[in-house]
Amino acid sequence: MKSCYLMIALLVAEGVGCAQSSVGVAPSTRSKLAADLLHAELGGTIRVIVQFKQFPTNADHLAIMNRGGQFRRRLDLIKGGSYTIPAALLPLLTNNPMIAHISVDHKLAAKLDYATAAANASVAWNTGLDGTGVGVAVIDSGITPLADLMDRSSNSRIVYTQDFVGTDGLDYYGHGTHIAGIIGANGRSSTCLTCTHSIKGVAPNVNLIDLRVLDANGESSDGAVISAIDTAIQLKQTYNIKVINLSLGRPVTESYQKDPLCQAVEAAWKAGITVVVAAGNDGRDYSMGTSGYGTINSPANDPYVITVGGMKSMGTFDRTDDKVASYSGKGPTLYDNVLKPDLMAAGNNVVSLLATGSPTLAGEYPQNVMSPAYYMGTGSPAGAPSFLTLNGTSMATAVVSGAVADLLQAQPNLTPDQVKARLMKTAARNFPTSSVAVDQITGATFTSYYDVFTVGAGYLDLAAALASTELAHGNALSPLSTYDTATQSVTLLFDPASTWTASSWTTVDVWGSAAVSGSTPLLSSAAFSALVGPSTASSSSLGSSSLLGSSSSLGSSSSLGSSSSLGSSSSLGSSTMAGTGTVRGASANSVMARGER
Repeated sequence: MKSCYLMIALLVAEGVGCAQSSVGVAPSTRSKLAADLLHAELGGTIRVIVQFKQFPTNADHLAIMNRGGQFRRRLDLIKGGSYTIPAALLPLLTNNPMIAHISVDHKLAAKLDYATAAANASVAWNTGLDGTGVGVAVIDSGITPLADLMDRSSNSRIVYTQDFVGTDGLDYYGHGTHIAGIIGANGRSSTCLTCTHSIKGVAPNVNLIDLRVLDANGESSDGAVISAIDTAIQLKQTYNIKVINLSLGRPVTESYQKDPLCQAVEAAWKAGITVVVAAGNDGRDYSMGTSGYGTINSPANDPYVITVGGMKSMGTFDRTDDKVASYSGKGPTLYDNVLKPDLMAAGNNVVSLLATGSPTLAGEYPQNVMSPAYYMGTGSPAGAPSFLTLNGTSMATAVVSGAVADLLQAQPNLTPDQVKARLMKTAARNFPTSSVAVDQITGATFTSYYDVFTVGAGYLDLAAALASTELAHGNALSPLSTYDTATQSVTLLFDPASTWTASSWTTVDVWGSAAVSGSTPLLSSAAFSALVGPSTASSSSLGSSSLLGSSSSLGSSSSLGSSSSLGSSSSLGSSTMAGTGTVRGASANSVMARGER
């Protein structure tokens, strides 16, 4: 059976059938199906997520099971459930008036020293801010308990563990422990008389909630991630969970307004949890003819969350020489044209904790396991390695999550919208016009331009965020973007209730003068026009064309038509679409392993 496959912040995994046969859904109910279900093979089975108009009852689940479906898990957070069903059942389900939408239950997979310096984390530490008392839910491949994740009394700061794909919550892949270290390692393993590097997390005393969704191969499903998000919401008060870190994702297959993953992260945001998500590592994917634009993953495409792109620290503590990583996913988002990413942070060649045992990543990339000499100096005694180098927006996301924990320790009453707005407005924007990156294996070169679809509002600056006292008084939804072919310019459309419409939170204040300067185009080519087509919206429109309006897709001329969708006639390139099986493309694990220079 043919299968589309999906990616996370660092990887690719299998999805569902994408053959040419139609499931025969009536035109009046086709809108209930995600685009990648319209061409499912009639003879096969599909893992789907069904969203109901009301909370589903046991009778609703039984009705699907009695017609050949297999119940997998409840997803009450989104009024849904996960099932394996015969594809031939889809027409019947779409005719059910109680069913709102049906999506693929996609498979997912996982996509410090210099990184913390780039974020200006030392300013927080010097003022006693280290994440104490704040809970960060790490939804990843598990966290292995280590000395670097203990408190000052040698008690584990992994205060809760739940496993959605196994039994013990331990990290057999090696990604989750690395992420946890970037967020909250205390530096114990790299502290000694001869040590030359202190490898600490951004919030080195934060509490960690280990919600394991990725297996030993770094794979999972939408349903597992949604269940983990729901668990984080339920445990919010018990463990003071203020942040969810999602260093994972997959390609966008439908509007965020219907995508079940996006619905889940929105629920967490509205529950008062700041959700930080990796942009994805597909910025080098030129297969759509857009020079890597339009490659933001889901759920990073949701306008509520903080979407993080990746920078390179260039091997120095000075952040002024840092460059964007060419693999970092670029906006605007597919289907909705949301301006993303929101923020950048260091994510290339990040050294962090190595899970004990034999994690898959350490076995696949032994060259990334750091010798003790890296942090103990030459001539240091031999010992078991404690650290691993990884690359990608996954790592950058963890840097931002740690920064949010420090900020919320200092100002615990900030809402998620206020956190997002503060970090974006105080971000650094002293970028060059462009930079060139070289792939370390192939020698291929990639030119990056520092427009808002590449670097968002700018480079995370925790010191500036802590120094600021400004409070946003509206939502911080990322704006929509449109392209005017006549003037060859991009216009941003803001939700009327957003803080971006206030006098002190203007486009120039948040995204910089380059975002609106006529002499500095947002894009280096007609890439945006190729993605969304000509705009039909007025540049001053904040009504029907606003983010939450019924016409937020900006009309048919601005949407991604059938030739650009994930239907039978399209492809997002070898790193996003698979032929007969799972493919780990150049934008996936190879990026995580070697990064770029």
